Amino acid sequence: MSDAPQTEERLTGAEEVIWDLSVFYDSLDDPRIQQDMDRADQLVDDFVARYRGKVAELSAAQMRAANEAYEAIMDIVGRLRSYAGLNFTTYSTDAKWGAFTQKVEEFDSEIQQKLVFFNLEWNAVDDEKAEAILADPVLGGYRYHLEAARRYKPYQLSEAEEKLLIARDVTGKNAWQRLFDQVMAAQEYDFDGKRLPQPQLLSKLKDGDREARRKAADSLTVGLQEKKMELTYVFNTLIADKAVEDRLRGYPSWVSSRNLANKASDATVEALIEAVTSSYELVERHYRIKRALLGYDTLYDYDRYAPLNLKESEAFYTWEDARRIVLSAFERFSTTMAMVASKFFDKNWIHAPVKSGKLGGAYANPTVPSAHPYVFTNYTGNSSSVMTLAHELGHGIHMYLSAQDNVMASLYTPLTTAEMASVFAEMLVFQDLMAKESDKEVQLGMLAEKIEDTFATVFRQVSMNRFEHGLHTSRRTEGELSTERISDIWMQTQRAMFGDSVTLRDEYSIWWSYVPHFLHVPGYVYAYAFGELLVLALYNLYQSEGAGFAPKYERLLAAGDSDYPDRLLAQVGIDLNNPDFWTEGIAAIKALVDQEEELARSLYPDRF
Repeated sequence: MSDAPQTEERLTGAEEVIWDLSVFYDSLDDPRIQQDMDRADQLVDDFVARYRGKVAELSAAQMRAANEAYEAIMDIVGRLRSYAGLNFTTYSTDAKWGAFTQKVEEFDSEIQQKLVFFNLEWNAVDDEKAEAILADPVLGGYRYHLEAARRYKPYQLSEAEEKLLIARDVTGKNAWQRLFDQVMAAQEYDFDGKRLPQPQLLSKLKDGDREARRKAADSLTVGLQEKKMELTYVFNTLIADKAVEDRLRGYPSWVSSRNLANKASDATVEALIEAVTSSYELVERHYRIKRALLGYDTLYDYDRYAPLNLKESEAFYTWEDARRIVLSAFERFSTTMAMVASKFFDKNWIHAPVKSGKLGGAYANPTVPSAHPYVFTNYTGNSSSVMTLAHELGHGIHMYLSAQDNVMASLYTPLTTAEMASVFAEMLVFQDLMAKESDKEVQLGMLAEKIEDTFATVFRQVSMNRFEHGLHTSRRTEGELSTERISDIWMQTQRAMFGDSVTLRDEYSIWWSYVPHFLHVPGYVYAYAFGELLVLALYNLYQSEGAGFAPKYERLLAAGDSDYPDRLLAQVGIDLNNPDFWTEGIAAIKALVDQEEELARSLYPDRF
């Protein structure tokens, strides 16, 4: 790590960290692409001929064979989707990748329409017959997924209707999501006479120079305002689209389908949201401490992520610094985690540079069992970039281990438990760095940053869930919403969290419009809070049990989605069904704020 100030021209070493996708195909001209499409088509036709209209007659052994055949098709289609999707996120403004992505979307839609009968027929099997099949051990790992599929029985439509919805998505929901991604990836923002892509601009919000932060915030606002007509229309269209499908399927609320997919009960999610929103005073308390430490009369929205101007404020991490820090922390906890994470670096499973036309943000993609996961990030050299790398590698490790001994469906964990692995990885890195640091000022800076990361994962995400709730319910009762109306909902839910600790300017009111989760996965965001509070509980177990906890945690990750989350977590001593569980996590966050305040007052008594 270097303490020299970061400049825009400074290289991180991540500029050439490009993933190798040859496990799928060599290029768009690879003949294997068409060969795989033809092979998938043939397998689908064979599957339909063998099983259509006959699912209710299958024995448990035959049902297992059918699921194995289904997985073989999904692996081929998944390879095509992974190759298209991974390339699209790095070249989203390149027409040839857009065209290929659309080609794969249309192909996938055709496959899904042909196969939709299978789950419909399974869910139509009477309960007594289904229970007999599920009780047969020959099903192996498929039993749980067949059982879980039946939860959707009340909300499924006829085969013809299901086919229409799948076909419509290609030129409907999926097309609007792609348009949003391309608009955001193509957008550049003025900053000191230069045009910056969004990830670079957002990194300026953590600059030690207050004027630089203000200019970055204002530049983002200007850029979003320029696109407000398009973005507002995209939001309205996708929210209305969801309302139509929810109504057709009979879901009782806008978030019901997400809770079902997350395998989390409505009561569990409501308890989580209540625990977080009733503790917003922790957010206010932290930002009052920060305002005092910075010496500001008023803390504005662009000051939320300001460094404390202590010794760590100019820290810059090269890519090699980040690799060393992350792998060292993982190794200290689990050699298995470090070994798997090393594969991502050594085998080129990561795409790290900031590039024009590349989407912002970060993600991990499990792809398919016949390949391996990949990590996507925009590495800028600040501490948040290091934590983001740890976060996504946590996902990657989870995905890799889940694919080893489970059926294909177990690879795709619910969002709630997926965030568990990523946030735990972040916690390991943070605690490792804190343990190595003896300087109290540096510790305070690190602690404040960790608290803000935790707030961003818990309180901010739940406040965004409250925004989504207002957005979806208002769209369903009021009709198409204006930019101003959506901005009003945004500001109400944001101010509820910050109280009077942060002054949110009018310029901040448009910032809802660049958040992709609202459009790609409505209802997603509370999963971050779920994962963070779950990790605080897991980390407490680790601290009390010591080295003996690591093997249990590794088994939890390796289980993937092989059982319901509450059952898997019960094996390590976590009771998700206890409403008090969430308040325990909030108490752990409060302890961090207590520690921050005590340290701040001892170091700078004159500022309080």
